[in-house]
Amino acid sequence: MDAMNFSKRIYYLLLVVIIVLLLIYAESLLIPFVLAILAWFLIRVLKNLLSKVPFVGKWPDWLVTTISSVILVTILSLVVSLISSNIQQLSSSIPKYEENVNIVAQKINKTFDIDLVESVTSAIRDFNFADILSSLFSALTSIFANAFLILLYLIFILLEETIFQRKLKSIYPSPEQYNHVSSILGKVDRSINNYITIKTLTSLTTGFLSFFVLFFIGVDAPFFWAFIIFILNYIPNIGSLIATLFPTVFALLQFGDFTHPLLVLLIVGAIQLTIGSLVEPRIMGNTLNMSPLVVFLTLAVWGAIWGVTGMLLSVPITVIIILILNEFPGTRPVAALLSRKGDLEA
Repeated sequence: MDAMNFSKRIYYLLLVVIIVLLLIYAESLLIPFVLAILAWFLIRVLKNLLSKVPFVGKWPDWLVTTISSVILVTILSLVVSLISSNIQQLSSSIPKYEENVNIVAQKINKTFDIDLVESVTSAIRDFNFADILSSLFSALTSIFANAFLILLYLIFILLEETIFQRKLKSIYPSPEQYNHVSSILGKVDRSINNYITIKTLTSLTTGFLSFFVLFFIGVDAPFFWAFIIFILNYIPNIGSLIATLFPTVFALLQFGDFTHPLLVLLIVGAIQLTIGSLVEPRIMGNTLNMSPLVVFLTLAVWGAIWGVTGMLLSVPITVIIILILNEFPGTRPVAALLSRKGDLEA
């Protein structure tokens, strides 16, 4: 019996090693596929919204799917166009931002005349804003560059969706087995759809309000920073903090004073706090949130495997895994361990 358990552990260990190696060496194929799956869920969300319109609910499913796909692709194309123009604006202004580093350092020296400031000033002078922007740009560019492959994957996923139930019936000919598996898949589908819907709406609201704040304060490329805020809000706990600090530090470099970044920090931070701590928990509850330790671990693991892109996708992927694990009795303890409070049935 011990030998059998030992063999199982070796088997699981080898399986994990193979999966990790596959994730590393098939990165160029897997990242577009994961993004295509997320796009597919967004299309399903749009379909559910459109089906609530009285006359649309009577249309064929393929037509509603096509309309939802066109809407999503149009929105993404518009976002890519706006982000590209914002990136060009930021790139052309980088020399001005780097000059403001010295101005900020001198103001810190003048305001706080203590020995500690010298090391802080040295750190600020060594701060290379161009490298930080470059890493962000490269991560977004890699996603946009794979747009065709993502679209190709998405088309095949949508085609597969139409015949999936037929295949499921072939795999489980017994009505009892088929109904049981369909019930589990339905629960997983509803849970993931609810998570993506709520998280997207709250992140979109946060980004939308932040855009107007940054626009009226006068921060360059407000749409770009609002998009970064929208993306980072998918990362619970630390995502909202990073999303607030990015435009705050940028405002400090752009204006070379403390008034504008303080306004960004206070107002954008208040938006993050209100939506993230008050509105979202009331709508979603804490049951879909991950443990803070798991957030950091997933960021580190997916970041090591897929870089910045992996960090952006880490939490949505892990949340989906937790939701799937929760639907099976054998893996439910693992889902509870990864969750914030362990109460996945609440």
